[in-house]
Amino acid sequence: MSSQRSVGGAAAQLAVGALAVGAAGALAWGTVVERNMFTVRNETVPVLQPGSRPVTVLHLSDLHLAPFQTNKQDWVRSLVHLEPDLVVSTGDLLGHEDAIGAIAHTLAPFAHVPGVFVHGSNDYYAPVMKNPFTYFTGPSKQTRELARLDTAELERVLTEDLGWLDLNNKARAIELRGSRFEFFGVNDAHRNWDRLDKLPGNIEELRENVGWQDEEGPEPVTIGVTHAPYQRVLNSFVTHGAELIFAGHTHGGQVNVPGFGALVTNCDLPRDRASGFGVWHHALRTAYLNVSAGLGTSIYAPVRFACKPEAVLLTLTARA
Repeated sequence: MSSQRSVGGAAAQLAVGALAVGAAGALAWGTVVERNMFTVRNETVPVLQPGSRPVTVLHLSDLHLAPFQTNKQDWVRSLVHLEPDLVVSTGDLLGHEDAIGAIAHTLAPFAHVPGVFVHGSNDYYAPVMKNPFTYFTGPSKQTRELARLDTAELERVLTEDLGWLDLNNKARAIELRGSRFEFFGVNDAHRNWDRLDKLPGNIEELRENVGWQDEEGPEPVTIGVTHAPYQRVLNSFVTHGAELIFAGHTHGGQVNVPGFGALVTNCDLPRDRASGFGVWHHALRTAYLNVSAGLGTSIYAPVRFACKPEAVLLTLTARA
C-alpha cells in the first residue's frame, strides 16, 4: 500500500509540475511573443451605391501606446503602405503618461489621409495596476483617483496635425472617391460618457448643414463609431440608421481559450462577438459590425493568448 501511495504521489507531483511548466510557457508566449505578433485582418463590406468605386478603411483601436514600444510604433507607421482612403480610430490610443509624442510620431504618416476618431477612457486617464480576476465579475469599474492625461494635446494632434474629425458625441460628413458618408459617434460608453440622447439632434444638424444636401449624388452611407460596444450603443446606432459600426475596447478578450474563445469582453457584448466582423440585429434592422481586437494591452497586463493584436483593413464595395 505504501508503495502504491508513493507512486500515486509521484504521479500527482509530476502532473502538477507539468501543469506549472505549461502555464509558465503559455505566459511567456503571451507576454513575449504573441502580444507583438501584429497582424492585419481584411474584410469586405458591401455598403456603397451600385457602381461606386471601392473605399478602403483602416480601423485602428486600443494601441495603449507607451513611448518605449518602438516596435508597435514602427509597425503602425508601416501600415501607410496599405494606402487607406480613410482611418477610423476607436480610442484608447494612450497607454502611458508620456505617450503623446509617441502617438504623434506613430500616426504622422497618415497626415494626408482623412480620418475620424472617438476616445476611450485611457485617452483621459493613465493606466493603473488592477487585479485581472475582477474582469470575471463584470465590466471593470474605477473606484480610485487616476492621473489625468493631456487629452487636449491628443485632440490637437488628431485634429490639427492629422486633420481628423472628432466624433465624440458628434456627427460629421465626408466625401471619398465619389461616395458620401455620414458619421456619428459617442464618447466612451464604458464610463457612461455616451450621449445617445444627442444622436437625433446631431444627425439632424448634420443633414441640414452638409454641403451636398441640394446637389444630386449618391445616397450617403451612415456609419456609427464607438469605443466600447455596449448593446445600448449598438442598438441606438442601428435605430438611427447606421449601416456599418466600428468598435474596439474588448481587446478580443485578450486571453482566449482555444475551442472556447474569449473569456470576457469587459462590457455586455456576448463573448462570441468579442472581435471580428459580423452583423448586429436590432428591432428588425441590421448593421455590419466590426469589433477590433486592438493593437495593445495595458502596460500592467502585457499578455495576449490566442488573440493576436490587429489592425483591420475594410474594403467598402458596391452593393449587388
